[in-house]
Amino acid sequence: MTATDVTDLHEEFDGDRLPPGQRETTKFPVLSKGDTPDWDPETWEFTVSGAVEDDLAFSWDDFLDLPAETQTQDFHCVTGWSKFDCEFTGVTFLDLAEMAGVEDDVVHVMFSALDGYTTNLPLDACMREEVLFAYEFDGDSLPREHGGPLRVVTPHKYAYKGAKWVDGVEFLTEPERGYWEKRGYSNTANPWNEERYS
Repeated sequence: MTATDVTDLHEEFDGDRLPPGQRETTKFPVLSKGDTPDWDPETWEFTVSGAVEDDLAFSWDDFLDLPAETQTQDFHCVTGWSKFDCEFTGVTFLDLAEMAGVEDDVVHVMFSALDGYTTNLPLDACMREEVLFAYEFDGDSLPREHGGPLRVVTPHKYAYKGAKWVDGVEFLTEPERGYWEKRGYSNTANPWNEERYS
């Protein structure tokens, strides 16, 4: 599968490829709020719920059968490092939203994960081609420590907005805050504005 290159999205935000306060690394550090959760491909389920026309639920095999694409993205961690040219393969947020049928009054999205983590974004920040539910990294299955089997990637935001071990997305008609947002991290998380903390 040929990768779509979205590493120029910094131009949309009038910034350099390396956002201010970041340092480039070739490594992929592991940062999580706790331990890596267990998962069983036989019982794993991904759900789409909230203000949608159709609630959706996918088994692991069902999810892998969905249309997928591969993108080359940059990855920006709120702790100050960026990794360029990451190749992620997965299902676009746009495709899942279209399948579910998002109601007109939706304003926000909440992502949930196997370890109890949550993170939120405005709907318009999710309805972008580069927001992926990724299950492959650089041609291999996404490593467990990096959020495998499935994580969200949000190259236009700091990476805490991209939930590891994601198992659901809920469409909300009122804004809510996720795990780190309740603890003082920025609700908007724009790397080019250095929106790290609120």
